[in-house]
Amino acid sequence: MTFALRRHVSATDTDHGMVLLDEAGGRYWQLNSTGALILRSLLDGATPQQTAQRLGERYPALPAERTAGDVASFIRTLTEARLVVSA
Repeated sequence: MTFALRRHVSATDTDHGMVLLDEAGGRYWQLNSTGALILRSLLDGATPQQTAQRLGERYPALPAERTAGDVASFIRTLTEARLVVSA
């Protein structure tokens, strides 16, 4: 499963992560560097499992179950906020 930003959502990298603008709803979402890493990975075509692996490589002290759960939770949040769609 791959993901894409919805047509009305734009993304801008920042020094500390990323900012998403939901032009339809007029809301900004600020992502920290970890959230930005997850979203970039997913937008680049990585699966949630591959993204969790990348997260684990960045934070080797985290157990694999934790990174997988964090990625799944983040995807749920983005989907419920109507920022991304499954492609």
